[in-house]
Amino acid sequence: MALRPAHLNIKALDASAVGRFWAEALGWSAYSAGVSTYVGPAGGLVWPDPVVVGIDVVPVPEPKTATKNRVHFDLATTSAAHQAELIARLKDRGARPVDVGQGADVPWTVLADPEGNEFCVLEPREIHRDTGPVAVMVVDCADPRAMARFWGEALDWTLHEVTDEHALFRSPKGVGPYLEFLRTPGVKTVPDRIHLDLLPYPGDDKEAEVSRLRALGATDLDLGQGDVPWTCLTDPEGHEFCVLALP
Repeated sequence: MALRPAHLNIKALDASAVGRFWAEALGWSAYSAGVSTYVGPAGGLVWPDPVVVGIDVVPVPEPKTATKNRVHFDLATTSAAHQAELIARLKDRGARPVDVGQGADVPWTVLADPEGNEFCVLEPREIHRDTGPVAVMVVDCADPRAMARFWGEALDWTLHEVTDEHALFRSPKGVGPYLEFLRTPGVKTVPDRIHLDLLPYPGDDKEAEVSRLRALGATDLDLGQGDVPWTCLTDPEGHEFCVLALP
């Protein structure tokens, strides 16, 4: 048994506007699915997508309060010209440069979306040539090796590299983005504005998966969600995530 990332969940004051921004950023489409806005590849809503990890933008009444999110996206580019064009286009759509301590000499650019969620537009890298527009989903952490142990058991994704500085996962199909747990100063003090939603495979039992995650070190989380078909948990460093019910 194992789970797969179904999408990244972003909380937003204006889910429609944030969804449109990310659709523009990724060259995807924004689909209105109830109160949330789902962002995925153009051509019609497919969920769960067999290749990409989509984005589900969910309206909430609270604005972003953290100085820096503990979860963010890195966007892929194919050339220096593409990187410059993407940065300029996103600034025109409401992105703004932000300083998260990256320094002046890094080859990537750090921006924030219209509600302040940070993301990086990377320089071209060979490792990201076939990821699609999202190169990496990055989770700040204190102990990448411990995160590799937990998430390596939680997910069916392949661990490509683990060091004291980071742990890097990708789908065993060799498609879509990477998931990176990056050693980062600071500690988590507020709920994550962005989190992973996980999904069982057909034929697997959701409650059995949740029990397995608890045995691995996950903790139940009460956000006032009430009686819902998904289960909210936190990993050993307190990052929130949800286990969804099969569609």
